[in-house]
Order: sequence, then C-alpha cells, then structure tokens
Amino acid sequence: ANLGPASGAAADSPANPLHGIVQVKGGAFAPWLERQLVARARHELTETMEEFRRAEWAVTKQGQVKSGGGRHDKDDSRRIDDRRSYVLGWSNEEKVQLLIEEAHHLQRQLTRIDDERGALTVRRRGVEERRTSLDQLQVFGDWSELDWMASVNRMSDLTAEKQNIEASSGELVKVTELLKGVQASLLARRDERDHLIGENRGDERERDSQVSVLDRLHGLLADGGSEVSGEILKELERLFSKRLRDEPFVDVEAVDRADASIRSTLTNSIDSKRQDLQRRGQRIVGRMREFRVKFPMDVAEADDSVQSADEYRRLQERLAVDDLPRFEASFKEYLNTNTIRDIAGFSSQLHKHAELIKERVDTINESLVSIDYNPGRYISLIVTRTPSTEIRDFIADLRACTDDSLAGEDQDQYSEQKFLQVKRIIERLKGREGQTEADRAWTKRVSDVRNWYVFSASERSRDDDVEHEHYTDSGGKSGGQKEKLAYTILAASLAYQFKLEWGVTRSKTFRFVVIDEAFGRGSDDSTRFALSLFARLGLQLLIVTPLQKIHVIEPFVSSVGFVDNISGRDSRLQNLSIEELHEKREARRRER
Repeated sequence: ANLGPASGAAADSPANPLHGIVQVKGGAFAPWLERQLVARARHELTETMEEFRRAEWAVTKQGQVKSGGGRHDKDDSRRIDDRRSYVLGWSNEEKVQLLIEEAHHLQRQLTRIDDERGALTVRRRGVEERRTSLDQLQVFGDWSELDWMASVNRMSDLTAEKQNIEASSGELVKVTELLKGVQASLLARRDERDHLIGENRGDERERDSQVSVLDRLHGLLADGGSEVSGEILKELERLFSKRLRDEPFVDVEAVDRADASIRSTLTNSIDSKRQDLQRRGQRIVGRMREFRVKFPMDVAEADDSVQSADEYRRLQERLAVDDLPRFEASFKEYLNTNTIRDIAGFSSQLHKHAELIKERVDTINESLVSIDYNPGRYISLIVTRTPSTEIRDFIADLRACTDDSLAGEDQDQYSEQKFLQVKRIIERLKGREGQTEADRAWTKRVSDVRNWYVFSASERSRDDDVEHEHYTDSGGKSGGQKEKLAYTILAASLAYQFKLEWGVTRSKTFRFVVIDEAFGRGSDDSTRFALSLFARLGLQLLIVTPLQKIHVIEPFVSSVGFVDNISGRDSRLQNLSIEELHEKREARRRER
C-alpha cells in the first residue's frame, strides 16, 4: 500500500477517512486488503481538536488517535515526521538513505567520542604521574635535601677558592707538581704489579689444570677399585691405548679430546644397547600379552611388563618340573578323541531333539486327520527348515567340526584347523570377552531346536487331500477363526500327550485338563467347538469361567462350583450337580 487518493470507501465511512489516503497496489490480495483497511482504518482525519472530540474514530496530524469507546492513544517515542520510522509505501529507498545518513552521523559521533576518550586517557596518565611524584615528596623532610642548585654553587665557589690559593703560593705549585709525578710513578708501579699478579695467576691455573688432568687420568684408570670389573678396566685401557697411538697426550687438551672421544664412543654404545634392550622388552611384553590372552588363569597375578618376568620364569620352571611337554602326545590324543566326541555328541543331541519335534508333529497330524476343522476338511501341521542364516551357519559349523572324525588311524583326526573350528564355537557358546550378552542371546537362539523350524498349518480336503488354505500365522483371521484353529491344534496335542485314540473308551484312565478363563474371552461358537472336541477325546475338564458363559458349558459338564464374595474378605464355594443347578434355576423362575 502507498499513501494516495481515496479508493473504495465504504458508504458509512466519514467524509475524510484515514483509509481514503491509502492507495492499494493491484494484485490478488488487493480487494481483501481494501476491505481490511475500511474495517480497521475508519478514523476521520481531523484538523482541529473540536473535530477530534466530536468524531467517534479520529486521528490528528500530531499522531493522537481516538478509537471507539473514548480511548485516546499517542506514541511519543519518536517524532511524527521522522521518515526513518515509516513503514508504508512501494519503495523504501528514501528510508534506506535516511538510515544510512543516520549511521554515518552516529559513526562520526563515535569517532569523536573515541578521540576525546583517548585525550582524556593521556591527560589522566599525566595527572597520575604528577600525583605519584607529589607522593614521593613526602620522603624528604627539608627543602635543602632537594636544593641541588645550592650544592652546585657551593662546589663552584670552593673550586674558585682553590685556584686562587694555588695561584698566590709558588711553593704550593712545586709541591703540587711533585705530587703529580709521584702519583704517576705509583700508577705505573701498580700496573706492573697487576701484570705480574696476572701472569702468576695464569701459571697457577695452568698448574691446577694439569693437576686436574692427572687426577682425572688416575680416576679413569683406577676409579671404582673393586666396584669396576677387570673386563671394564681392560676395555678402558684398550680404548685409551688406541687413542694414544692416534694422538699422543702432549698436552692437557689432547687428554680432554681423548676423554671426550672415548666418552662419546661409550655413550653411543650404551644408547645402542639401551635401544636394543627396549626393543627386546617390547617384544617380551607383546609375547606376555599374547600368553595372558590365551592362558589368563595361569598368570592371573602377573601383568604385561618386564618386571613380571620372574612370575613367567616360575611358571616355566613349574612346567619343566611337571614335565608337561611329555604329555603333549596324550593331550593331542585327547583332542583327537574326546573333544571331537563331545562335539559330535552335542551335535547328535541337538539333531535328535530336532527330529523328535518332527516326529511329534507327525503324531499330532495323525490326530488332526480325525478332527473336522470345517465340514469335510482337516488341519495338517507343516514343518520346514528355518531360513535364519545364523542357525544354518551354526549347524554347518557343527557338521564341519565332525567331518572326517571317523577316518582311519593313519589320518590326522583332529587337525589344527579343526581345533580352531571347535575353539571358535566353544568360545562363542561360553561368551567372548566384551560380547557376553550378544553371545548369550546367540546361544539361546541356536541351541533351542524349536528355532530350527518354521511351523505353518494347511487346511486340506478329506476327500482328495487338496489344500484349501495355508496358514503361516493368524493374521487376517477373525477372532473366532483364530480360536478355532488354536483349539484344533490343542486337541490334537492333548491326544498325542495322553496317547488317545478316536472312538476308543478308556474309562479307568485319568486325563485331567484345567482351562483357566480362556472361554470367558472367546465366542460361544468357538467355545462349543472346543468342548465338543474335548468330549470326543474323553477328557476330564475343570473349567474356570465367568457366570455369563455357564449356558455354553452346561451341556458338557456334570457339576458346577459357584464362588462368590459378599463381604469382600472371605469367598464362599457352593458345589452343585448340573441337575441341582437346573432345579434351582427353575424354582427361581417360578418364584418370579
């Protein structure tokens, strides 16, 4: 929007409305914006306070605003003619230029203030220095201590007085000249004395140096006595002799050079030996670490450091005393026989239980054939190998460990490769360091043979054995269909568990089944289907169910136990035969 002539004023607007001076730029939102301006900017533009007071909605050039209800507002936070605060218009170039000029003005003010602050800082430092100087005046008790000009004038006066005295006395001049000659002679003798003393001190230093060299030579040749071995002394003597042949000891400097050269040779040799020892120590520590990883229980008290070498030596001595290498062949034989036998036995047990599952499913399927899941159709359970790669890999690893285990005696029944295969399996079953939880979960998955299979159900026609529907799970089925499928498989499982046969009566056998509130959540049809199956199997049932399901189970039970709790503390149990239940119900119906 931009300030301009009136545009689209409402019929009920004042003669000179505020929205009339706002020009709306054309566009998709122009009509809506005009309506909003008419509704919200219906203030009358007033020239005098009389017009302002008379109008219900009004605004003045000074920025005073009157809204409905007698409310007056005036924003004096900025000047009314300050174009920097304008927000209307189609171009903001003028406003931007004003803001730029203001920024330049503020920058000039900021520069001037910085200059003034710098000048004040310099002035403050001068004042502080003057104050410090004034503070130091306190240490002087009298002006004479500071009056250096008086001292200079006094010295000038005394010098002039001395010159006058010397000029007026000829004898004093002669004595002065004689004194100067004596002083010059004394200075010459003093210089000669100092020169001789310097030469004497140089001779003394040379003598002391030669004595020190001799002492050092004696120390190099005889130092240590019993502490230095004869081999070391011989080696030092050999080095000095070789150096003496290369450069005779004609002066002390030659001895020093020989000493420095031999020390450098010995230092380099020591450094080389020390580096070699360090490398050997690192290799030893690495071997210790490898040994501790393989045999942590044998060196539990030792760590990976050269200081623990004694512990490893004692272990070596113990192994030597126990003569364990002599049992290497026996241990190898044990690995070749017992370990492979244990792994084979473990694999055999797992496969035995896996096959037992298939046999039990086959037995259950024999029972399912006799149960009508739907008219003319029955359910058959299907068992297939799991597609899980970790279980398949585990079975393959077990098979690889036992391959060639029954080969002839002349073959290596348990090679190093197979030992590593078994070792990997055992370590993972036991739980590797840092992966205990993951290995425990893996062991639980692969050692539970139920996970080796995937189970599904097939609904098949009894006449031609053609599959009608295949169930991999109960997804997409209604609640009643899920219950019916579950009860069918449960009945077949009970038939397998109790060794039941269809149509065969075994009155003296005890086949007791407890059903705990399962029927309370199911449909009546699925409940009747399950009870009919259990009745055909001749099972003894104890059914716990809410009272609203009693009409469903009545045809299948011979007695009921009614439980209630009126007081909230003690429950009561009343046992009734099904006939007594019917009589009491009929009597209550007649009473009503």
